[in-house]
Amino acid sequence: MATLTEGNWEQIAANKRSALAEQISLEYRIPSHLFPPDDQLDVTTFPKESGWFDERELEITESSATNILNKIASRSWTSEQVTRAFCKRAAAAQQLTNCLTDFFPTEAISIAKSLDEHLSKTGKLVGPLHGLPISLKDNFNIVGKDSTVGFASLVNQPAAYNSTLVDVLEKLGAVRFCKTNVPTAMMIAESVNNVFGRTVNPRNRKLTSGGSSGGESALITFGGSPLGVGTDIGGSLRIPAACTGIFTLRPSFGRFTTQNCRSGLAGQEAVMSVNGPMAMNLEDVIFYSKAVVDAQAWLMDPKVLPIPWRPVERKGKLRIAVLWNDGIVRPTPPVNRALNETVEKLKAAGHEIVGTWDPTLHRKGVELLARMFVADGGRSVQALLAPTQEPWRPEMQGYSEATELGTYDMWQLHLERSKFQKDYLEQWMSYGRLDAILAPTTPYATVAHGDFEYVGYTGVYNVVDYSAVSFPCGVSADKQKDLPSSDEHLSDICRNVHTKYDPDLVHGMPVSLQLVANRLEEEKVLVMTKSVLQAINPSSISSSISKLKAKF
Repeated sequence: MATLTEGNWEQIAANKRSALAEQISLEYRIPSHLFPPDDQLDVTTFPKESGWFDERELEITESSATNILNKIASRSWTSEQVTRAFCKRAAAAQQLTNCLTDFFPTEAISIAKSLDEHLSKTGKLVGPLHGLPISLKDNFNIVGKDSTVGFASLVNQPAAYNSTLVDVLEKLGAVRFCKTNVPTAMMIAESVNNVFGRTVNPRNRKLTSGGSSGGESALITFGGSPLGVGTDIGGSLRIPAACTGIFTLRPSFGRFTTQNCRSGLAGQEAVMSVNGPMAMNLEDVIFYSKAVVDAQAWLMDPKVLPIPWRPVERKGKLRIAVLWNDGIVRPTPPVNRALNETVEKLKAAGHEIVGTWDPTLHRKGVELLARMFVADGGRSVQALLAPTQEPWRPEMQGYSEATELGTYDMWQLHLERSKFQKDYLEQWMSYGRLDAILAPTTPYATVAHGDFEYVGYTGVYNVVDYSAVSFPCGVSADKQKDLPSSDEHLSDICRNVHTKYDPDLVHGMPVSLQLVANRLEEEKVLVMTKSVLQAINPSSISSSISKLKAKF
C-alpha cells in the first residue's frame, strides 16, 4: 500500500487502479475473445450482442427500477438475482468505459441475501427501495471505502462514517454495490482525474459522458445500474445526463440530505451543492425522489427542510418561457433544432409559449458562479494536491491562478448573489403566471474529450437554486440536418464552441433539454416534465402516467 510521501502521486494512483481492477473477479471479467475492439465506439450494444449475458440477466438489467421493485415485491425475482445481474453488467461497464472508483459485489450480494431472508420470514419489505441496487457517486462516504474525489492524497483514506443519504438509502432497502468516477474535486464538466483517468461515453467512446457525475451517467446508460445518485453544484447532474441522454432532477437545496459527503471545496457555501437521482426514465426519478423525501431526513440533517412530498395534480396547459440562448453562447445546431421542434410540439399540444426568456441577467449569473468557485484562491484544491505533489490538471487552470478573496470581499460577493437572486425572481414574476422555463441543458449534444467549455446554461440555476429536470427530448444529432451555423457569435467562448462543433462526430447522439421551475418546486417540475414528454410523444408516456397516478 502506497503511503503519502512527497512526489509519489503516480505510484499511489497506479496502485489504486490496480486494486480496482482486482475487485473485478474472474466471473465478472469479459472473456478476451468477446472483448469489443477499441474502434467500436458504441458499446451499449455489447450486453445483448456479446452472448456473455443470459436471458434473465438481460431482462433484469434492462428493466426500470420501478419494475424491478415490483418483481422483487411479488417474489418473481430475488434481490440476490437482481444484484448479481447488475454487478456483472457494472463490471462490464467499468471494463469498457472506466466509470467506477470502487466495486464491492460480495458485500452487495450479502446485503441482498439478508433482504431476501427478511422478506421470506416476515412477508414484508424493508422499505420502498427493498432490494434495488443503487450506484453512488464517489463523494458519498461509505464506512471503509475511499472517497478520493479524484485526489491521490485521499487514496487509502477510508471513510469512518456514512454520508447521511447512504444511511437513508439503507433504511429504505437499497443495495449499494459500487461508486462512480468524478473529475478532480468534482469541479470539471468531464469526468477525468489523475487517479482513475477518464470516463468515456458508452454511446460513443470518443465523446465525454460529462461531469462531474459522469461515472454515474456512463454506468446507467450502459445498463450497469438501474438508478444512481449524483451531485450538482454547477450542472454536475444535468450535464452528464445530457451528454448520455438520461433523466435527472436537480433539486433545490434542502430537499435531499447532503450531510457528511466529501467535497473538493469543503466549506464552500456561496453556491450550494445538491444531490439527485439519475435514471433511464422519469418514472424512476419520481419514485426515488418521493421515497427519499418521505424518509424525513430532516430528523437527521438540520439543513434538510421539513417539507413532506407534496402530491401535485398533473397540470393541464402549461405556460412556458423559452430560453433560446443565454446571451453568451448559442446552442450548437442539434440543440437549437431540438429546442425548436420541442416548442412546436408543445404549441401543438395546446401549451402556451409566453415568449422568449430574456437572457440579460445570465451573464451576471455566470460571472458570479465563476467568482464563487475560486473565492479561496484555489487553496482547497492545492491543499489536496500538495501532500503527494500531484500536478494541477489543465482543466483547472482557473483555480491554480485565482486570487483569494478576503472576508469583506466575500461578503460583498454574497450581497451580489442575493441581489441577483432577487432580480431573477422579479423577472420570473414579470411574466405573470409562469410555470417553467424551457432551455438547453448545455449548448452541446455532447463533445469530444477535453472540449466541454461552457456550463452557463446549468450554472445560473445553481446560483438561484431553482428546481430543474434534464430530459432527452427525442431528438438525435443529425449530420445532414445540423449543419454548422453562420449566425453571429455572441462571445469569444461562443466562437470556440461553434468552431469545434463537428456534426459527423456527434451524429446520432441524443439531445437533452431542461425544464426549470422555481425554487423548491421539485414535485411540480417533475409533473410538468411528464406533460412535456407527452406533448413530444403522447404514446410513449401514456402508460407511465397511468401507473404514476395510481402510486401518487
